Amino acid sequence: MKAHDSMYIGGEWRPAAGPDTIAVVNPATEQVIAEVPAGSAEDIDAAVRAARAAFPGWAATPPAERAARLAALRDAMAARKDEIAGTVTAELGSPVRLSRAVHAASPVTVAGSYADLAASFAFEERIGNSTVLMEPVGVVGAITPWNYPLHQIVAKVAPALAAGCPIVVKPAEDTPLTARLFAEAVHESGLPAGVVNVVTGIGAVAGQALAAHEDVDLVSFTGSTAVGRRIGATAGAAVKRVALELGGKSANVILPSADHARAVKAGVANVMTNSGQTCSAWTRMLVHADRYDEAVDAAVAAVASYRPGDPTDELCRLGPLVNAAQHARVRGYIAKGVAEGARLVAGGAQPPHETGYFVAPTVFADVTPEMTIAQEEIFGPVLSILKYEDEADALRIANGTVYGLAGAVWAGEESEAVAFARRMDTGQVDINGGRFNPLAPFGGYKQSGVGREFGRHGLAEYLQTKSLQF
Repeated sequence: MKAHDSMYIGGEWRPAAGPDTIAVVNPATEQVIAEVPAGSAEDIDAAVRAARAAFPGWAATPPAERAARLAALRDAMAARKDEIAGTVTAELGSPVRLSRAVHAASPVTVAGSYADLAASFAFEERIGNSTVLMEPVGVVGAITPWNYPLHQIVAKVAPALAAGCPIVVKPAEDTPLTARLFAEAVHESGLPAGVVNVVTGIGAVAGQALAAHEDVDLVSFTGSTAVGRRIGATAGAAVKRVALELGGKSANVILPSADHARAVKAGVANVMTNSGQTCSAWTRMLVHADRYDEAVDAAVAAVASYRPGDPTDELCRLGPLVNAAQHARVRGYIAKGVAEGARLVAGGAQPPHETGYFVAPTVFADVTPEMTIAQEEIFGPVLSILKYEDEADALRIANGTVYGLAGAVWAGEESEAVAFARRMDTGQVDINGGRFNPLAPFGGYKQSGVGREFGRHGLAEYLQTKSLQF
């Protein structure tokens, strides 16, 4: 086990203010692999003061120079891709192939996109007799989740830096080692001291202190809707800006004209990725009554190839859940699905291995819209298949939750899928398997959040507007 006693504040590694630590557990083995400091309100205050001191200089830095520093950060992360992938696999349990292809590679792409955007974005424009200025909002407090630990840090840090904002990052307590690697990349990139600070700690202490700090101008949070509400209330009391990327219960709508074999296989893959621990996962598959039994059989066949196993194995496609609490939570939802009358056609609540927080890939058929498993975010490898009678019924079911983060529509003609997607109450919809676009805005309707990430829409979250009249 490796013990760390410092955190990255003001451009250097500083000892924590207190003695408390967080044990980092490998979810595949249930063994403690490291300890990191559990930052206190005092540590958060030191980081925020460092960021506030760095703000005037960074805000005044020409965008082209900010772009160059972002490019250097991108390169420093790329140079660590293998170490990052191995670390994510160790502390999150992500299969190593996914760790390399997504967890290590995607943040490099996002950082590069903001390096390009910082150099090209119009921070000034002329409107009639006014000059409109887009200025950095100030010091940012970022509270990030464990499910995509580096990706979600970079999704906040990169636009903040492009906008001219210094930032304090409080990473999730389950995946702090990846955040430490990110801090090393920050240091290597040559960013000025205090522009990026990383404080490990638990949400109730360090996260709360960051959200409530009087010198934080914007709080950006990704996580559960329940915690997002508390952070929004804390920030609202001080009338400070918030960006909240919260939960989801996304619908995968397969219209009758679609290629069902392709749509079902892609839908299963989407839900099983990252062991189902993805806020935008298409956890509700909606299929027309005439093709329902066919789709259920296809889903059962597809899920058979996702066998829980050692995430360090190159052939592994499904790793463990992140921790014991998540393991118990997901198994509880599976039991509730059975109790409420859904038909279990694959998997179940029984753990497939004695050691590790593994859950069998699970598929429910005969799920009705009011069931708990069709309404609440499970955050595990659990797929619910729902039947609809016509397009109006499908739309009612798709829009029938408190969430609206993502979704998918499949149809024989792209225009048919687009017409349906336009009526969905959700922030992002994939049409016939459309690929992720790091320049497109990502964020939710309803209780899935406030604000957007990625591209110029993500950059706008960290800017405030001033107009000069002549």
